[in-house]
Amino acid sequence: MLTERYPLETLKKTLIPRDAWRPFPTANERDAWASLPAPTRQSHIARGEQALGFTWPPLPATLFLEFARVGNRSRYEGQRNARRSALCDLVIAECVEGKNRFMDGVANGLWATCEETYWGVPAHINMQKAGPGLPDVSEPTVDLFAAETSALLAWTCYLLTPQLDAVSPLLRPRLRREIDRRILTPNLERDDFWWMGFGSRRVNNWNPWINSNWLTSLLIMEQDSDRRLMAAAKALKSLDNFIDPYPRDGGCDEGPGYWGRAGASLFECLELLHSATNGAIDVYNEPLIQEIGRFIYRVQIYDRYFINFADAPALVSPSASLVFRYGRRIHDERMAALGAHAAAQQDLRNRGVTDSIGRQLPALFTLSDLLSTKPAQPLPRDTYLPEIQVMAARSREGSEKGLYVAAKGGHNAESHNHNDIGSFIVYVDGKPLLIDAGVETYSAKTFGPNRYDLWTMQSAYHNLPTINGVTQQPGRQFAAKDITYQADDASAQFTLDIAGAYPPEAGVNSWVRAIALRRGKDIQITDACNLSQPVRDLTLNLLTPCEVVLQSAGQIALKAVPLADERTSGSAQLFYDANKLTAVTEAISIEDARLRSIWGERLTRILLRAENPPLRDTWTLRVTQ
Repeated sequence: MLTERYPLETLKKTLIPRDAWRPFPTANERDAWASLPAPTRQSHIARGEQALGFTWPPLPATLFLEFARVGNRSRYEGQRNARRSALCDLVIAECVEGKNRFMDGVANGLWATCEETYWGVPAHINMQKAGPGLPDVSEPTVDLFAAETSALLAWTCYLLTPQLDAVSPLLRPRLRREIDRRILTPNLERDDFWWMGFGSRRVNNWNPWINSNWLTSLLIMEQDSDRRLMAAAKALKSLDNFIDPYPRDGGCDEGPGYWGRAGASLFECLELLHSATNGAIDVYNEPLIQEIGRFIYRVQIYDRYFINFADAPALVSPSASLVFRYGRRIHDERMAALGAHAAAQQDLRNRGVTDSIGRQLPALFTLSDLLSTKPAQPLPRDTYLPEIQVMAARSREGSEKGLYVAAKGGHNAESHNHNDIGSFIVYVDGKPLLIDAGVETYSAKTFGPNRYDLWTMQSAYHNLPTINGVTQQPGRQFAAKDITYQADDASAQFTLDIAGAYPPEAGVNSWVRAIALRRGKDIQITDACNLSQPVRDLTLNLLTPCEVVLQSAGQIALKAVPLADERTSGSAQLFYDANKLTAVTEAISIEDARLRSIWGERLTRILLRAENPPLRDTWTLRVTQ
């Protein structure tokens, strides 16, 4: 999409020279910073004041080694992230106030960052040939957070050039050398970073996320105009490796939580290129670019609840400014209104913007437009994304009231995959009823060979059957087939055969699941199985945050309970065929902090069991309010 439209010769004519590119006001352009809303300015200054006394925590070798030794990535990342956040807060506070009060803190943060051996995180060190352990200083590699760090330092140079030189004329040359050594030269000279997409491995959100920060760094910091041009051309070619194979329906198979660093980071790349070429690079009329943006409101359930397949959490707070600006670029006022809704939820006027510096800057300088836009949640009645095989339906357009169902097909080698082909979720009045738990705090196991030992990744802990004690397996060959979808004013139905998600020992020829919302009535899940051999038992697994009361044979009450953050679950009735299935429950204690922040202290698994079932059978679950 990009390199054919904007080849090197075109880029050479349109790319604005480094010294002439002025994407945002610098700290010396006082009128622009003074015009920000007073509460916003006060919030950012207060954050800078908190960081004034910041003691830059050490990052010792033993802390870095915890990932290789025990699989813990959180402690190192916590201290590293605290350093980055403090530096960002100091920089923005200085720009807002403009009195040099924060400059010594900025200098300390910059110097501490330059002194770090590796700007990335231990979980990504396997990009180096030396493998897990300590970083090899002789082989700089570019991961997500090394690139983010580079962009933070580059924006600091751009915003505070004379202020940095007043602290010391050696600061900016040091930053230039470190950014070149760690980011610019490796990215220009190497093609084997998997996220670039020049090898056989499929790219994911890493591609636009890193490219957005690489583009920032090279546009601001690269002083050699020829190298700057060649690097920009290479970044375009790398971005094509993300865009060209992207599903035409705009679906992000990593889930809405990762859209914020997949489609949203692609938008950031396109904005940088649009700005740095004075609008010459512009693909916002391309249907695919528009569909990638619209994905985020098509998978919204209500407020912060989003469809959370793959590693996405059930609660998502997308960047309000980014959703708003993307919507405006593609002339989709519904998307822009969702951004305004998120801004109101996040109280940007009074709390300020909390994000990477590359996201804070455009957010701050479009804030007045964002805050003057009427907030709304589009909440489309029906969504179907045929390429990633995801559907969603609600009782009525634009309202959380009533029943909501979402389901997925796909295959079990998707990015951030869970073994969840055929799984579904149900919400009532915008509150969770039957759920996907999401993913625990990341550890070495999350992305290692034992990923599917984690309960959250297994089909037995999604709303799926276990057949003869056998669960779904990971791999591209484990996939849904025979997908059909239809929707009208009365109903929406999604049908698929999920037998291919199970290995041969499950003994299943076909398992046709039909997921239907009958608007104003109920949700029905009908399973028709055709077994190739007798099996001991079948179990339909259902996961819920609700209190489960086995009222009578064939009827289960799902009662509302408190969740985290003063939220509550939904409540409804679940009906099943008691002549074929027996219901039992299993409590799942939530120990992980990430999951607990969403679901509270426990979830419940409902197991509907059929012992010695016939080779062919059909049963229906029904959910009513």
